[in-house]
Amino acid sequence: MHARLDDLAPVTLRTAIRLVWLVVVVAAVTAALSAQERPRHRRLFPPEDLGVLEGPDRDAWQMPDAVMDALGVADGSSVADIGAGGGWFTVRLARRVGPNGIVYAQDVQSQMIEAIRRRVDRDGLSNVRTLQGDELDPRLPANSVDAILIVDSSEFRHRVDVLKNLGPALRPGGRIGLVEYKKDGGGPGPPQEERVDESTMIADAERADLHLIRKETFLPFQYFLILGRASGSAETR
Repeated sequence: MHARLDDLAPVTLRTAIRLVWLVVVVAAVTAALSAQERPRHRRLFPPEDLGVLEGPDRDAWQMPDAVMDALGVADGSSVADIGAGGGWFTVRLARRVGPNGIVYAQDVQSQMIEAIRRRVDRDGLSNVRTLQGDELDPRLPANSVDAILIVDSSEFRHRVDVLKNLGPALRPGGRIGLVEYKKDGGGPGPPQEERVDESTMIADAERADLHLIRKETFLPFQYFLILGRASGSAETR
């Protein structure tokens, strides 16, 4: 006995619909799992929004002099500002180290580099050198700096690689300062879901052959980690 074509049609249509629905569901689940596996990274900060970082109250809560004191930045020091943005910290570092010191201002965006150049020219600072690195390597000269400052690394897609490539730039006894917005803090900074918690940051530093020297707790909205090369001796306080 042969089934008639009009008897088979409804079954075939139902089967096709089920297959299509199954493909859609599988695709949605795969996409969701893939998104969960990928680390969340903030997009690069838009250069046109630099004014957001220049609030009149930033000096009060960012406490740049205390940050530089904690890193040992002094007259004649050689320092680097990584992910320098528009140069808010760069110019303060440049004034601190004076004409006998040097500041390497690094960013991955050419627009930020140009903004820093305009700023230091306007302020008459001749001790700033701009560097455009890439997402893996800031490209600092080897054995060139006494201190490195990074404020908010949530944009870094390859944080471990960046930190690892910073190590060789440190002179003996050199320090890296990581200033990051607290996950449970309010105030300025990126959304909570884009912030990196302290334990993750310390783990990333260890993977980059760095060790935690100490934590500073004076900043109201940020935690402040001071790191050194793993081969260096730990500092006690």
